[in-house]
Amino acid sequence: MHALDLSPLGLFLDAGFVGKFVMAVLFLASLWCWVLIVEGAISVLRLGRAVRTARAGGAISKPLESVARAGDEEARRRIPGETVSDLRERIADAMARAARELLTRSEGGLPNLAVISSVAPFVGLFGTVWGIMSSFAAISQAQDTSLATVAPGIAEALAATAYGLAAAIPASIGYNRIGAAYARLGQGMASFVEERALALISRPAAIEREDAPRRRAETP
Repeated sequence: MHALDLSPLGLFLDAGFVGKFVMAVLFLASLWCWVLIVEGAISVLRLGRAVRTARAGGAISKPLESVARAGDEEARRRIPGETVSDLRERIADAMARAARELLTRSEGGLPNLAVISSVAPFVGLFGTVWGIMSSFAAISQAQDTSLATVAPGIAEALAATAYGLAAAIPASIGYNRIGAAYARLGQGMASFVEERALALISRPAAIEREDAPRRRAETP
């Protein structure tokens, strides 16, 4: 009697065409899930380090350049009759918009983790149902209900379930953990925006000096 290989590769090779297709899709989804998790974790660490450095008074690093530039451009623009409070609010709004765009770009893979975590179990369930149907078909053909008859189909069904869980569990954990990290990062980014806006309105002369070389270069 052929002995079943219970390793992931053995279960894949022993499965039928539909079972192999389901397992292959779930395996690729699992690999994609880990790529998204690693990318998200690196992005959170990089942005978090940049925000902490900027709030501590250090140099503004590349990840935050677009946010800082939005504030600088608004600070250089003068509106007649504008109060200091209005200027601060305008600078903060411009930086907040840039910060939201930055976070949205950084969170690019997060929705895909949510899709994998919600869809993978159902794809695995489809493979499970198909494996059980294969077992019933084997019983009908062999006119035998012994374990040797139903074992291949049951093994295929359980393997599909396992592949689905292997993709869904990391995706669900990664989505929740990285999503929470981005929420904390958003709070830190909001604090940076407020602090940067206050710093910009407190040194208008420095802003003018920074802008003077650019204006002279633009003058023919």
